[in-house]
Amino acid sequence: MITRVALAEGIGAAFTARAGGVSEGPYDSFNLGGAVGDDPAAVRANRSRAETALGLAPGRTVWMRQVHGADVRVVTGPDDVDGAADGAPAVDALVTTVPGLALAVLVADCAPVLLADSVAGVVGAAHSGRPGTALGVVPALVARMREQGAEPGRISAAIGPAACGGCYEVPAAMRDEVAAAVPAARATTRAGTPGLDIRAGIVEQLAGCGVTDVQVDPRCTIETPKLFSYRREGRTGRFAGYVWLDGGAERYADA
Repeated sequence: MITRVALAEGIGAAFTARAGGVSEGPYDSFNLGGAVGDDPAAVRANRSRAETALGLAPGRTVWMRQVHGADVRVVTGPDDVDGAADGAPAVDALVTTVPGLALAVLVADCAPVLLADSVAGVVGAAHSGRPGTALGVVPALVARMREQGAEPGRISAAIGPAACGGCYEVPAAMRDEVAAAVPAARATTRAGTPGLDIRAGIVEQLAGCGVTDVQVDPRCTIETPKLFSYRREGRTGRFAGYVWLDGGAERYADA
């Protein structure tokens, strides 16, 4: 299943899920992650299926080698960053102004963040987990988008499925460290233990950047078997968030 997201006129955006692919074993079945131990041929087939389902041209998706940092790269083609290539640049956020070039972010508990300024023709995608949120990868992404002509007041944001604050348990010292940088991320789990609400932290960061048009997918990866979750399963696959400039204006439902 692919959930398409209405960000703005002329913007394509979506989040994939677990079903509909060809991967086997702990990666079943729509794994899009190329660095989790899955059969590379299966990953390629799944990525091709995703492009077809989203109406993207073959091979026009940019992947990242994500390292829980805050670096952002502006890209103009899929060769700029290749998540399947050895030695690919480490980056956790991408920006482009090229129509039809999709930016993809892989997750399995971290938050996929998609941003778009349809007036300026700029889109961005970020992988924002606990370390990246504390480091400010999303504010860094907004800053790079501004360099390309985006205005925070025009940016629309979608934060995808991620581990929720009621499930994401961490040591108290870790919660305090993250909350010192992003206060809204502080949470208490349903068990009464220290936790983190990464998505609440990202909403706070976006507001601090002047981005207020924000939609948040309510699904918790840990609680949703139809999504991959590293915390729930350990060895597992990755689903993805996609964003691109497409020139269309539609309201999307689940596909």
